[in-house]
Amino acid sequence: MSSSQRYDKHFTLEMCNRPLSTLAETESVLIDKCQRALDDGTIKDPIEKLRFLCLARGASGFSALGRAFRRLDHDGKRHISLKQFTKGLRDAGMDVSDEDAKEIFKRFDTDGRGTINMSEFLNKIRPPMSQRRLNIIGEAFRKLDKEGYGHITIKDLKHVYSVQHDPMYTSGELTEEQILNRFLADFEEGSSINDGKVTQEEFESYYAGVSASMDDDAFFDLVMRQLYNL
Repeated sequence: MSSSQRYDKHFTLEMCNRPLSTLAETESVLIDKCQRALDDGTIKDPIEKLRFLCLARGASGFSALGRAFRRLDHDGKRHISLKQFTKGLRDAGMDVSDEDAKEIFKRFDTDGRGTINMSEFLNKIRPPMSQRRLNIIGEAFRKLDKEGYGHITIKDLKHVYSVQHDPMYTSGELTEEQILNRFLADFEEGSSINDGKVTQEEFESYYAGVSASMDDDAFFDLVMRQLYNL
């Protein structure tokens, strides 16, 4: 089942001049679609259900899950146990039963060692993206992370992330600083980690959620280029 809203070429071209407002509209459609699918009980596979639970949270769903796991990765080895995995799901606000959590964990614990790799799990649970989309996301992150620290902050966003197309900015409702802070907060939504830092994995997870609302690679590329002046 595709998790994207279909748009014809004429609609896409018409919307190119206001990508952020269009992005909000497509995300709203996706959230509603995923929530309805969850409510009607037709999704039985626990992994697919978790994917829809993340998508029903909007673009921040996958990044919130990643941040919850990061908080539990005390030794920095990127592996977590079943107990940590279940707690991470709860901390991220995912309504997954203990039985389904065990089933998901079992499928990813392929070597039977009792742990799963966080990065591998997140990469597989996120909606697939074309190489073109992965490339533009990577390009945006590298432009932000000029010092190569592996994370970005509000300071990195300034002078790179463009607010010129944001309706809240053009209407005068929010300043550039307010929009940048709100943007960074999107990555931290639903997470107990609010350190003002966004890792590359969290950045990719966030845009995997954004990507799921758009079928057109060219439009996704356009949105990213306008947002980050690429």
